[in-house]
Amino acid sequence: MHPTPPLRTDHPARSLRAGRRPGRRPALGSALGSALGSALGSAPGWQLLQPQLTATRGPLLRLLAWSGVEALPPLVSGLFVSAAVDQGFLLGRPGVGVAWLGGFGAAMAVRAYATRAGFPHLAGVVEPLRDALVERVVRSALHRPSADPAELARLTEQVEAVRQLTATLLRTLRGVGVTLVAALIGLTLLAPAVLPLVLLPLSAAGLLFARLLRPLVARRRAVVLAEERLAAEAGRALHGLRDVQATGTADEVARALTAAARESAAASRALGRASALRALVVAVGGRLPVLAVLAAAPWLLARHALTPGELLGVATYLVQQLDPAVRTLAGTVGGWLLDLAVVLDRLATTTAAPAVPVPARAGSSAPPGDTAAEVRLTGVRFGHGGGAVPVLAGLDASLRPGEHVAVVGPSGAGKSTLAALLAGVLEPTAGRVTVGGVRPEPARLVALVPQEAYVFPGSVRDNLLWLAPDTDDARLAAAVALLGAEELVARLGGPTAVLAAALGDSGELSSGERQLLALVRTYLSPAPVVVLDEATCHLDPAAEERVERAFAARPGTLVVVAHRISSALRADRVLLLDGGHGLLARHGDLQVLSPLYRELVGHWLGSAPRTGAGLAS
Repeated sequence: MHPTPPLRTDHPARSLRAGRRPGRRPALGSALGSALGSALGSAPGWQLLQPQLTATRGPLLRLLAWSGVEALPPLVSGLFVSAAVDQGFLLGRPGVGVAWLGGFGAAMAVRAYATRAGFPHLAGVVEPLRDALVERVVRSALHRPSADPAELARLTEQVEAVRQLTATLLRTLRGVGVTLVAALIGLTLLAPAVLPLVLLPLSAAGLLFARLLRPLVARRRAVVLAEERLAAEAGRALHGLRDVQATGTADEVARALTAAARESAAASRALGRASALRALVVAVGGRLPVLAVLAAAPWLLARHALTPGELLGVATYLVQQLDPAVRTLAGTVGGWLLDLAVVLDRLATTTAAPAVPVPARAGSSAPPGDTAAEVRLTGVRFGHGGGAVPVLAGLDASLRPGEHVAVVGPSGAGKSTLAALLAGVLEPTAGRVTVGGVRPEPARLVALVPQEAYVFPGSVRDNLLWLAPDTDDARLAAAVALLGAEELVARLGGPTAVLAAALGDSGELSSGERQLLALVRTYLSPAPVVVLDEATCHLDPAAEERVERAFAARPGTLVVVAHRISSALRADRVLLLDGGHGLLARHGDLQVLSPLYRELVGHWLGSAPRTGAGLAS
């Protein structure tokens, strides 16, 4: 048996730590679970994988069934070789010997078919695992919207690494498992006298391998952390190279980089020393049984405990089945297992926070949460780069609980930036943004609807209740009707209709329809503050008015980034952004206080169609 190659030779398993197995595992997952359980030193990584293996018990059982068929050649190899020698070639009956060997060849053909038949069931395990991990990463990103995009890219690479490694380990471990079990059963049937010579060193090798896994994971983790620290130090040095030269701190930076490089090299050497002990596992578990049997062969043959054919059959089991299986387990599988342990732990710890806080049950038309929360901006500054002019420069504003505020300003004034700051998607460079005295939390305290609304594959109901999954059918229907989405939902096939086709290249859902679905979703959310960042720009003026009036009547605070004069006229107050500062007042007062606002209103009224102007008035 030769090691099964990974699905890709360039799999991106690169970082991380690991978790410990729980007490119970599904069928076939037991091989992987047993190895992980002894290898992983902390719970999160294994707890991330175990529920997914349990959820795919059906494909795992079918994969196990085909693995049983694959066990046929390892089981009969020694028996058929022994029969070919004793009953055929030694008796001068070469036809009988060839027939027995032909039977072994037929068993190999059956195994090849079983291997091919098992691949769809393997996909039934690893593809749902990949989908679940991708969803976990996305949920985590939604909960931590200020996360570094590079970190999210690494996480998606690690999800793919988990898929590849899990598939490869399942393929290889089931091959190793059925080979070992079948070879031992075959040895028992063929020559029980040699079992002590095989089982004692094999058991010792198994214990040694189990003891090595956890230290190997720890050393692998140390290597990863040291490499990440070295990369971080080098990145900071390159990013601030001109500052380093200007301040004359090149020697200090060089010393820090040297120390990080030495730490990385020391961790790699420690991992190499620990990995070298895996050769001892191969020697004890794979080679020692062969030497023991060869040493005892004259004594066994002399006392007729073995026939020449049985001795050759035992050698077949040991050399062709047992030794390659032990080498694969200790070498290839050991390395892949370390990578999987580290990647799983990285995913588990990085995406541990729940993506969307669990909303309270919707028992009435009013959203749960503190609808009396005051929104306050104190000295808020924000710039997109170290040398860039700040988009917001010391903005102060206070939005009263339950107030409807429109945000206006010329292009580039920072309206969308302010919306993201209010929603907690961006952090201010300086100053504070608070909702009810605390930092705004996406989904729980503030719900943001951007200009380009997101609709994901799934049912219409899943899309609409994403932020409030406990909403009953009556409240859902009322919200759909209130925002004017009844016709759209009916055309899509009702709440249970699946949107996968509507999200394809056919463009069945227009931008306005996507906005409408996202607006219903947000209306039902538990957040006491809603921010609409030009979220109705693809709706006609009548639909926009209907939506804004519905949100204004919804308990809580409403902030609308306006793109029509009508939105500003419907608001309680208007926040005018210009030059990084803001002026918050009623529409009529702003026309007196600000020439810029008068100019914006004149532009709106001059460019708006008559229907829009009529709505504005």
